[in-house]
Amino acid sequence: MKTQFFTATSLDGFIADADHSLAWLFQFSEDPGEEYEAFIRDVSVIAMGSHTYEWLLRHMAASGDAWYYQQPTWVFTSRSLPVIEGADVRFVSGDVRSVHQQMQAVAGEKNLWITGGGDLVGQFYDAGLLDELFVQIAPVTLGEGMPLLPRRIATPPMKLLSAKTNSAGFVMTHYQVLYGVQDRQAGA
Repeated sequence: MKTQFFTATSLDGFIADADHSLAWLFQFSEDPGEEYEAFIRDVSVIAMGSHTYEWLLRHMAASGDAWYYQQPTWVFTSRSLPVIEGADVRFVSGDVRSVHQQMQAVAGEKNLWITGGGDLVGQFYDAGLLDELFVQIAPVTLGEGMPLLPRRIATPPMKLLSAKTNSAGFVMTHYQVLYGVQDRQAGA
């Protein structure tokens, strides 16, 4: 089981605009692409930030779409949020380590996907729990917004596993997170 962050970012490093909206991303194809399809097949649980969850609720209400995910989803929040009928959504708060253990018990041998919330991903990194990043870099700039990963990760740097382009003009990157001995001790 790996803990992975799969996201799209603007060329200037934002995953959502200043209003926490992902609308900028939907000018591209509705087809999620073969990279996403291959990725999601191996995901059995999802960790999600509260702003991403709220944006999905608004998007579902406006579009009439149903909840997108079959996987159990843990939403990290300090606020009360609406419940989606029929969806396996669990609201949690606090240290990501204890929640990660709960998620691992459900995940089995499949992967855990952190979606939405650069700070949430940063908390998993800080705890020494983040294994990989899949970052799709879109050919747009937003100027401001929610940063991709608001953490300094410099020593050791991440290891680039692959990079390619897709038909929408995105650069698709896949990184392995490497931790120094000091980093692992701090996160453990």
